[in-house]
Amino acid sequence: MDRRSFLRSMASAAVAPALPSAAARRAWSLAPPDTEKVAHDPLRPEYHLMPPHNWMNDPNGPIWWRGWYHLFYQLNPNASVWGNMHWGHAISQDMIHWRHEPIALSPTPGGPDSEGCFSGSAVLCDGVPTIIYTGVQNAPPADVTIRDGSSRLRETQLLATAEDSGLIHWKKVPQPVIAAPPACMQVTGFRDPCPWRESDGWYLGVGSGQRGKGGCVLLYRSSDMRRWEYLHPLVQGEPTGRNAPNPVDSGDMWECPDFFGISGSHCLFYSTEGKVVWTTGSYSPQTHRYQPALTGILDHGAYYAPKTFLAPGNRRILWGWITETRPTSEFAAAGWAGVMSLPRVLGVSSTGLLTMQFAPETASLREAPIRAVLRNSAARHQLKHLRQELMLRMSPLAISASVRLVVDGQSAWSLDLDFAARTADCGSRTFSLDAMDPAQPALRMFLDASVIEAIVGGMHAVTSRCYKVKPGVTEVEVSCKGGGSAEFTRWPLKAISLNRLTT
Repeated sequence: MDRRSFLRSMASAAVAPALPSAAARRAWSLAPPDTEKVAHDPLRPEYHLMPPHNWMNDPNGPIWWRGWYHLFYQLNPNASVWGNMHWGHAISQDMIHWRHEPIALSPTPGGPDSEGCFSGSAVLCDGVPTIIYTGVQNAPPADVTIRDGSSRLRETQLLATAEDSGLIHWKKVPQPVIAAPPACMQVTGFRDPCPWRESDGWYLGVGSGQRGKGGCVLLYRSSDMRRWEYLHPLVQGEPTGRNAPNPVDSGDMWECPDFFGISGSHCLFYSTEGKVVWTTGSYSPQTHRYQPALTGILDHGAYYAPKTFLAPGNRRILWGWITETRPTSEFAAAGWAGVMSLPRVLGVSSTGLLTMQFAPETASLREAPIRAVLRNSAARHQLKHLRQELMLRMSPLAISASVRLVVDGQSAWSLDLDFAARTADCGSRTFSLDAMDPAQPALRMFLDASVIEAIVGGMHAVTSRCYKVKPGVTEVEVSCKGGGSAEFTRWPLKAISLNRLTT
């Protein structure tokens, strides 16, 4: 399966047991969800998009259509562990408040997606909303494309078109539009298509790679989205020299590629080795090759498999899957797993660096602000509930700042910013603050029960899971050191549902 190795690595980092046996997974899938338990789970977020229960992972096919934002996502409708991949569907008019819609795509028995509807994209093709996605089915060894030492699955690229204006009903093209990888390659994977339009037709990137040669994105061209011609790699990575049963773990497979133009530049994102890599660079419409110039980590925390789309106002909006970091047995028992990130607006600086900020629509959740000015001091606030936005603006003379969540007198989570050393520490993660946008807050952070999303200086993101928080007893402590000052603002936020089951 495409995300299993990543889940194993996350579980290992959390000192979790190995993924449960097939028998255990079947038992979980047969147990009906306890919606009352889910609705009252204090660790379940209250303003992030989630299905009412069970498992969520990658965002798929975000699209703006006739006044509505549509966001699809990987969903297991039968259990709160990975498996049985469908496309869930939710709609919104502001990317914050959501309404659940019926499942959009389900595996077709005996079809090329009989073992799962994997990730993909949505575009308008001749004015019709069209999904292109990866389907998987059991296959003989010669046709297998997921070579992780355990799978026997073939990946093909499939097409479906909307049959109604609400994007509720989809008509699948029965046969794959791309039935196999290039004949000259023994790929390490072949999935997660991302299409775009150019003057001479449609182009499509597919995540792939070869052992010992590195990950890559394969490039195809079509005039109608149905008949595709393989061209060459859009971009080819370098061999990492690492060895792992699953090539995603070694970097020999790039999954979830996303390629787009922005701010006079081009960006490519891909997910591998448990992280998301961003690159900016140049793309030649004559040779149809991409040359990365700068690169970095999109988010230094529990964030994977992102997807962007173009929203009204020519805004490039980013969505990402916020993963679980607790043991599988715990989220399986909880009845829910996985969270969709808040929307982030992307840009590229004059020096070619990726910039990001939370979409301004998030301000619709704010209640009355609480403010404090810190001068080489600290302030601690008790949180009535675990729905909070925090913003920190620093004067030029400030040397460092920190934010901590304190539960029962013990530190449960912390983010330390050292502006002199230009580094940040968040738990066991350390990352560089090599550049910051002075027009953006030094820190903007959202707490939503066990989810924490933070952006530092408009350029560096870290998403965390904190399962130690407790409503009513959790405190936030903010400190500032140095000769300057810090303006700290906190907004309690409104929930988007009365019962944690977002509607």
